[in-house]
Amino acid sequence: MGAGHGHGHGVDAGQSASGRYSRRLAISVVILTASLVLQVIVGLATSSLALLSDAGHNFTDVLGIVMALAAITAARTSGRNDRRTFGLYRAEVLAALANAVLLFGVAAWVVVESVHRFTDPPEVPGLPLMLTAIAGLAANLIVFGLLRQGAKESINLRGAYLEVISDTLGSIGVLIAGLVMLVWGWPYADPIIAIAIGLFILPRTWSLGRQAVRILVQAAPADVDVTAIRSELAALKGVQDVHDVHVWTLTSGMEVGSAHLTVDAECDPAVVLTQAQALLAERHHLAHFTLQVEPPGARTGCAELAW
Repeated sequence: MGAGHGHGHGVDAGQSASGRYSRRLAISVVILTASLVLQVIVGLATSSLALLSDAGHNFTDVLGIVMALAAITAARTSGRNDRRTFGLYRAEVLAALANAVLLFGVAAWVVVESVHRFTDPPEVPGLPLMLTAIAGLAANLIVFGLLRQGAKESINLRGAYLEVISDTLGSIGVLIAGLVMLVWGWPYADPIIAIAIGLFILPRTWSLGRQAVRILVQAAPADVDVTAIRSELAALKGVQDVHDVHVWTLTSGMEVGSAHLTVDAECDPAVVLTQAQALLAERHHLAHFTLQVEPPGARTGCAELAW
């Protein structure tokens, strides 16, 4: 091989981390929708503002998971073509960002509304509230179990997972508030617990949104040391210079990169290419990394971009 390029592929290059959990997301939508319908019916029948508010929060869960599932489906079915060379995998990141914005807005609204309730706390019937909260809690715990592993691997699922954690805490809070109001009739339990839930969720939502933005602006993954990659490639036998190094995330579980290697005239470019690919895959877990191997003097036509 003369001056040219090559790249390696991961074992599962055609499937994102989110895509492996699409069935669990679909099951979660069914479970949470059933819980949402129950909350709305009981909330309207008892005129419970607290329960209707929790139903509204549950609706954001369903909407968030539907967005995540739609993004996965779009990424999987659209395929790559000459107009979308990377397919639609970024749709998963956009769904995660939308989830973060939605959840941040709901959590902020809950905190503000709870503060207002201290001046005029509404009367909420305790027993119907508790029974419905128990049903909602059971649904959320099932979905929590379905999405827990996927949330460790995918930013898209992490957004849906945070929605479910938020609503699980909401159900626990409603259950406790209902018990307090049923036994002691103290109306301030509801806003106090709601504020605690909001303050718990807000920083985690901020972290999710920040991670989504990092991917969208093509920042290097947080766990990838670009400086180390550059120096280790430069240390390979036959490599004179390493330049134009870029590493970014396409979507969760799909880290990609590129680099140009200037090599000695007497070395075998194929050997350098093989060693570089092995280094990137084994030490840095970058299985899809495009490398351009250039003979001495070729860099004059490969200047670093100024933009």
